[in-house]
Amino acid sequence: MSIAFVLMVRAWTLPMLLVLCGSVVATGLVFSGTPGAAAAHLLVCVLLAGVNSPLVFPKSVGAVEAQRRSAVDGRPVVFWRPGCKYCLRLHIRLGRSARQLHWVDIWRDPAGAAVVRSANDGDETVPTVVVAGRPHVNPDPEWVREQLSRSA
Repeated sequence: MSIAFVLMVRAWTLPMLLVLCGSVVATGLVFSGTPGAAAAHLLVCVLLAGVNSPLVFPKSVGAVEAQRRSAVDGRPVVFWRPGCKYCLRLHIRLGRSARQLHWVDIWRDPAGAAVVRSANDGDETVPTVVVAGRPHVNPDPEWVREQLSRSA
C-alpha cells in the first residue's frame, strides 16, 4: 500500500464516517416512520462531511512548492489538515481571498507536516501560517487578510 493512498484515506476518514453514520440513523428513522426527519438528518450529515472534506479547501500544493511560490509572490503559506475546525474557520472567514493563499495539507505532504512540527515544538498544530519565513499558529483571520493585502 502506497503512502499516498494511506494519506488520502486519512483525509477522507471523517467525511466517510459522517455519511455512514448519517445513513444508518436515517435508515432507522425511515423504518420508524419518519422519512422527513431521515432526509433532514442525512442532508445535515452529508453537508458536514462536505465541509470536513478536502474538497472545501483550495488545491493543496507541497510544502516545498508553496514556499517557492511564497518567496516569489510574498503570499502566506497555510499549513492545514482536513477535519480541523480552526482551519475551516480560517478558510470561511477569509472568504474569496482564501484562494490567494498557498495551502499545504499536512496529511498529504510529509514535508509540510515536518515544517509544522518544527514550528510547534513537535506538535502538528494547524492552521500554521508562514509569512516571510515566520510561523504563526492559529492566527486571527483578519491578521492573515492584512498579510495577504501587504503581499499584493
